[in-house]
Amino acid sequence: MNSYKYRIILFILIIIIIYNFNYISHSTFFKHPNNNIRVAFYCRSLKNGGIERVASILLNYLVKEEYFIFYVITYKPILKDEYALSNKIKRISLYNHKISLFKEIKKNEIDILIYNFYEIKEIQKLNKLKKTKVIYYNHSSYFLWIFYHIYNFKKSVYQVYKKCKYVISLIPIENDYLFKLWGINSVFINNPTTFDYDSIIPSDLSMKNIIMIGRGNDRSKRFELGILSMKYIIKEIPDCKMNIISERYKNLKDLIEISKLNEYVIITGYKKNPEPFYKNASLHIFSPVCDTYPMVIGETKIYGIPTILCGIDYLALSNEGTVIIYDNEPTTLAKEAIKILNDIEYRKKLGKAARQSMKKIDNKIIVNNWIKLLLSVYKGIDSFNFTRLFDNSHKRINENKVDVILNNQLKIFKKLDPHLREATLDDIKYYSFS
Repeated sequence: MNSYKYRIILFILIIIIIYNFNYISHSTFFKHPNNNIRVAFYCRSLKNGGIERVASILLNYLVKEEYFIFYVITYKPILKDEYALSNKIKRISLYNHKISLFKEIKKNEIDILIYNFYEIKEIQKLNKLKKTKVIYYNHSSYFLWIFYHIYNFKKSVYQVYKKCKYVISLIPIENDYLFKLWGINSVFINNPTTFDYDSIIPSDLSMKNIIMIGRGNDRSKRFELGILSMKYIIKEIPDCKMNIISERYKNLKDLIEISKLNEYVIITGYKKNPEPFYKNASLHIFSPVCDTYPMVIGETKIYGIPTILCGIDYLALSNEGTVIIYDNEPTTLAKEAIKILNDIEYRKKLGKAARQSMKKIDNKIIVNNWIKLLLSVYKGIDSFNFTRLFDNSHKRINENKVDVILNNQLKIFKKLDPHLREATLDDIKYYSFS
């Protein structure tokens, strides 16, 4: 009798699994819509930032799909040296706020808006739209708001996210653990890569060149760590050079002059295409105290360049071909850099691991995931099945590692900020800072 009951229960479970699989796989993904879906990507501009670069790469892939019509809405005008964008994509500028985002959504009958900001009132208003579905593309890091002490502001954003049906997260520990803890429905999707893996000839790692890339005036990027480490590196490796690709770098230039490093540290300014610098680099230093999904790590990895990360072990790209230091001292950074630059075999081993790790970041898979996502959202997938949509798209973080990663970040913040010396692990888990 018990055996019969177990067979019945097993049969019911199989039916449920098949139903959910069919709902998600067949009903949602593989039936193309009868009409073209109007999708708008709303961002600041199409120049210089990671979000902007991601937008251009994604859209240039997605525009090839025949059942979509794509728009880019920016609140800045068309700028010089923007990232390339297909002429099939309609461009709308809200410059000087002469035109309302909501009027443009209505005017162009946008079916799906991909939103890249954190404006609380705007998100609340977007959530009330009836005909337009909104995907909230979270390019930010929770740890960034801890660093900037914007606790109340981010509490509000996370509270609003709880009421959003569709959120994309780029940080595994946020998507897999923190957001679930806070009641936020999200899915993880890798950002696309800038370069085609097979078309890139990696650096031969023969030069003693270090590269740093980012916004020079952003104090969270901590370029000063890399610059000051050069004082110690050149004592051991006199022919070492550092190239910094950055705009708005006056503060960095002043530090270089004060430190008498003009001969060794060169600021190139903003470069739309930094490939020539990757070809001749042997080490990448990534010094931010917090970040989300830095494109530069993927780019340097494809070129087979090792990276030193200053404490950020929670990134999707933080493993393979990287060395992570949990210190804020230039001497510690210099020690690791010297070790890599003085040992060609070690350098090549790291570089090989870095490049091989990028094989799994396949733009074709990422674009197919986006198509699956857009079709599902267009057809009104519910929040529960939305979070299940990409459950197997990446290796979920082991819960045993959650406390280790969070404690690592807590220790770094305590060293940096006297206000956080009494902070606890629960403060980070429940964003309960005062």
